[in-house]
Amino acid sequence: MLLLADKWKDYELIDMGNGEKLERWGDIVLRRPDPQVMWPIPHESGLWKNPHGHYHRSSRGGGQWEHKKKYPEKWTVSYKELKFNISPTGFKHTGLFPEQAANWDWSMDKIRNAGRPIKVLNLFAYTGGATVACAAAGAEVCHVDASKGMVTWAKENLHTSGLGDRKVRFIVDDVVKFVEREIRRGNKYDAIIMDPPSYGRGPKGEVWQIEDKLYGLVELCTKVLSDKPLFFLINSYTTGLSPIILEHILDATVAKKAKGGKIYGGEIGIPASKDGKVLPCGIFGRWESK
Repeated sequence: MLLLADKWKDYELIDMGNGEKLERWGDIVLRRPDPQVMWPIPHESGLWKNPHGHYHRSSRGGGQWEHKKKYPEKWTVSYKELKFNISPTGFKHTGLFPEQAANWDWSMDKIRNAGRPIKVLNLFAYTGGATVACAAAGAEVCHVDASKGMVTWAKENLHTSGLGDRKVRFIVDDVVKFVEREIRRGNKYDAIIMDPPSYGRGPKGEVWQIEDKLYGLVELCTKVLSDKPLFFLINSYTTGLSPIILEHILDATVAKKAKGGKIYGGEIGIPASKDGKVLPCGIFGRWESK
């Protein structure tokens, strides 16, 4: 299954080629590297040569932005009723993964049609795209990320969207340790979203390796699922990890606990406005109640 994040107005994937992508974020055009873009383009012209910002990778790792035109350090883009603060970082990111709009729409639809109050646990929650979406749909959300800076950014996004009064709890912590504590406290959630990194370290040096840790984390999370779970969503940007693996993990854990439900997975992509070619942007696995 291929899901397309094609409902954007404030974001546009203009073109891609030669290992890079050309994007519009509101009125700002950025040129960034992307390892999935393995095909050439005949020649670079127009915005390719003159974006606002161009991120150059360094042979020593990392990289830096070349500022070709003046643009603000931070600005806002909208997706439907949601608003997000964009700010290019030293690691080429902008603070938002626009392809996740496909998952935001699905999550919001599930929450709004549940007919009951829903509590969502968002793990590895980054700058809170899913947190803002779920809060906008009326859910109570617990947002967990090991980076204090990302959690602060997520709080700003919630307020920028005009949702500062919603029931959202922001936690800076190692995800596994937080879930273990929630089990001991007896706290339960109707929906869980996770976007685990390929590799990472917690605030106290805890090592996360997705191939070794993902199954155990999902299994652990089943212990904080409510008796009437609504959905479980896993996102991944790990190269080489198949959506089928996510489906099998969900089948062996969440579906087993819930005694059924629907499981499916696939890729998420964004079509380029120039020619409609789809940029693959990661995979997902979903479990949902029937």
